[in-house]
Amino acid sequence: MEHEWPLDADGFPHRQAGRCVVFNPAGQLLLILGHDVDDPDYRWWFTPGGGLDDGESAREGAARELREETGLAVAPARLVGPVLDRRSTFRFLRKTRKQDELYFIVHVDDAEQAVIDSRAEAKLTAQEQSLLDEFRWWDLGELAAVAHAGELVFPVGLAAMATVWRDGWDGTVITRVEE
Repeated sequence: MEHEWPLDADGFPHRQAGRCVVFNPAGQLLLILGHDVDDPDYRWWFTPGGGLDDGESAREGAARELREETGLAVAPARLVGPVLDRRSTFRFLRKTRKQDELYFIVHVDDAEQAVIDSRAEAKLTAQEQSLLDEFRWWDLGELAAVAHAGELVFPVGLAAMATVWRDGWDGTVITRVEE
């Protein structure tokens, strides 16, 4: 895993990533619940996606990660955006990591949601299998309420952003830095 996280000028493991904001026909948002390998009580919800392979664009990486994590294959050109450019710092129990992420929107139909829900075609790594606890479709109002109550959801403010994106993107790229 360390080869996926080269050190930056400040000595932090730091990588580029692509992520998908996935909406089902009911307008619900797909999120994954994960935890810190060294602190299983530190848990958070996040969108499908992850680090880029060599030479891969963020759009291509987001589509590949969606396929690997859910089993749903979508053409990179189908992804809308990027809608969010996020610079994040992950503070795990044993290591701090940094990730620069571009987020893209994709709306799925009922058949595609069934592929995601079954995850029969997913190709999770052993590490992902041990760290990813749950896949869930969230109603955006419910997601906002649990985030407000203290449940960790990344990126911060996702429910509000997704509420705007659900019915179409206006072309604005939001920039966020989450330290």
